[in-house]
Amino acid sequence: MLGRTMTSVIWGIVADRYGRKPVILIGTASVVIFNTLFGLSVNFWMAIITRFCLGSFNGLLGPIKAYAMETFRDEYQGLALSAVSTAWGIGLIIGPAMGGFLAQPAKQYPSLFSEESVFGKFPYFLPCLAISCFALLVTIISLRIPETLHNHKIDDDDASSPDESFDAHKVLSHDPESHKATERNEKSSLLKNWPLVSSIIVYCIFSLHDMAYTEIFSLWANSPRKYGGLGYSSADVGSVLAISGFGLLIFQLSFYSYAERLLGPTMVTRISGSLALVLLSTYPLIAKLSGLALTLALNCASVAKNVLATSAITGLFILQNKAVRQDQRGAANGIAMTAMSLFKAIGPAAAGIIYSWSEKRLDAAFLPGTQMVFFILSTVLALGVVMTFKPFLAQTQH
Repeated sequence: MLGRTMTSVIWGIVADRYGRKPVILIGTASVVIFNTLFGLSVNFWMAIITRFCLGSFNGLLGPIKAYAMETFRDEYQGLALSAVSTAWGIGLIIGPAMGGFLAQPAKQYPSLFSEESVFGKFPYFLPCLAISCFALLVTIISLRIPETLHNHKIDDDDASSPDESFDAHKVLSHDPESHKATERNEKSSLLKNWPLVSSIIVYCIFSLHDMAYTEIFSLWANSPRKYGGLGYSSADVGSVLAISGFGLLIFQLSFYSYAERLLGPTMVTRISGSLALVLLSTYPLIAKLSGLALTLALNCASVAKNVLATSAITGLFILQNKAVRQDQRGAANGIAMTAMSLFKAIGPAAAGIIYSWSEKRLDAAFLPGTQMVFFILSTVLALGVVMTFKPFLAQTQH
């Protein structure tokens, strides 16, 4: 996340100048290289450096959001960005699930993997290799996707006539001096665009909450019952996350676009955040269940929570991309990625510290044990919901 924080704006500007496709290809290829090296890390610092490089070269999400907006007509842009956020959300779910199933294969599947093999010597190489192979396939497929930069008329107020639109296209595409002027002014003008900046700030709060929730959910499910956890194994947690990913995929691709067209992206984000607040309050009660009741309640809660989180994020994606012109989308999404990455870098560390602290106060009078953890998560989420209201969150008027 630190690597992404340092380079996302640069990748966004590159995507606006040279196209979305080159940045997408560099990002997917970097996963193949650095994720494989991460799985083969021989010490802590090699692991840190390969992850940092992975983040630094992976400016994917910003250009992908711009690409989605430019591929679909206006009435289907909700569906386009829903697909992006769904893919992102499923990655955050399926990734840990794969880790649970494939990590330490020599111990989990001794009949298939020997302790003397490379998978025995590097117990976390198998899940990394699986992801790298998938990324290689994606890179090969991405070689055939078309470029979208400047495929559409520049949606600036001044480009009202066909001739003016053509001139703007020509200048943006071919004039080096115009590019230099754009790069000098783009970042400062974007930072003065309050509809963009306000949506990015709300996006950061929701992202911080989601990252912390993802960390805490696995810790909570793995923790012993005596600490307020569920006593699940890594494979059990992986199963819950896999089911959540499947449920998320169905909902987002089936219903989100209808909800967005009916209610608008701001209202979808607001309602999703509010419902997630209610859902989080039930988690300490779920921990008191057992057997089939626990399995059903946990899976339903996990699916619902991930659907709501992804719906909220998708609404903010739409607001960000509608707040800027096409030739600014890469840079705007780069700024959003930079800010989001910084918040997401804080999320896991803060969540781990809070969870460890909660296990030391099991007998506290006020919100003992994991009740405090879910209370803090709810407080962060509530802040995000409050910020979706005026006058804080502004929207571009079309």
